Amino acid sequence: MAQTITIETDARGVATLTLNRPDKRNALSSDMMDDLTAAAADLGADPAVRVVVLTGAGDTFCAGGDLDWMRAQVAADDDTRAAEAHRLAGMLRALNELPKPLIGAVQGQAFGGGIGMMSVCDVAIGSTGARFGLTETRLGLIPATIGPYVVARMGQAMARRVFMSARLFDAEEAVQLGLLARAVPADDLAAAVEAEVIPYLSCAPGAVAEAKALIRDLGGLSAEAAIDHSVWALVARWQGDEAAEGIAAFFAKRKPGWVR
Repeated sequence: MAQTITIETDARGVATLTLNRPDKRNALSSDMMDDLTAAAADLGADPAVRVVVLTGAGDTFCAGGDLDWMRAQVAADDDTRAAEAHRLAGMLRALNELPKPLIGAVQGQAFGGGIGMMSVCDVAIGSTGARFGLTETRLGLIPATIGPYVVARMGQAMARRVFMSARLFDAEEAVQLGLLARAVPADDLAAAVEAEVIPYLSCAPGAVAEAKALIRDLGGLSAEAAIDHSVWALVARWQGDEAAEGIAAFFAKRKPGWVR
C-alpha cells in the first residue's frame, strides 16, 4: 500500500486505516485521495475484514487540503478543478459506501476535508482537546465537495451553526453537532473505539453490509446528484474574486481584504 496511508488488520478482522502524512498534518493530496479510494475498494472486497477503523498518524487527524494541491487549483482551469473535486468526492463516496462498519478514531484536530471524513464514518470518537472547523469561507471558498456528507451528518439546523462562519469549535461542540458520538481523553480513545468495534464481531457481516446500505437508501441522499451539484458549486466559487483574494492572502500570510 502507498506511503500516504497504512493498513493493519488484526486476527479478528479489524483493519486500522491510518492517514500517514504526519509531517503534513495528514493533509489530503491527490495521491492520498487515490490511495484512500483504492483502500476502500480493497477493504470492502476482503471477506476477512469485519470492521475498519479510520485514524491519523501524529497529533492531527486531517488538516484538510494539501497546500501543493491547493496551489495547483489556483492555476487550474475549470475542467481540472472539477476533476480534482470529483477525485475528493469519489474518495468520500467510497468511504461512505464501504460495506463494512467504519469507525473514526479522531485522535487530533480536523479541518475541511477532515470534517468530511469524520462525516462518512458510521461513528466517530474524538479526543478531548481537539479542535475542528469548516474554514473554507476564510479563503473565499465553500465546503462544497464535503457538503453532502457534512449536512447529512449534522442536519441543516446544526450545520448552519458552523458551515459558513469558519469558526473553530471544540470536541464537546462536535458531539452536540453530531460529528462525534463521544469525546474522551486521549488516553481513553483506544478503549472507546474498541467498545464500538466489539459488537460488530458478533453480527453477520452480510447483514451489517445490507443494513448500512439500507440506511443510505432510506436517507434519500442521491449521491450522483449531490456530488455533481457540489462539484460545480465549488468550480463557480473558484472563478470569483473572493477565492483569488482569499487564497493569495493565505499563501502570503496576510489578512484578506474583507477582514475587519
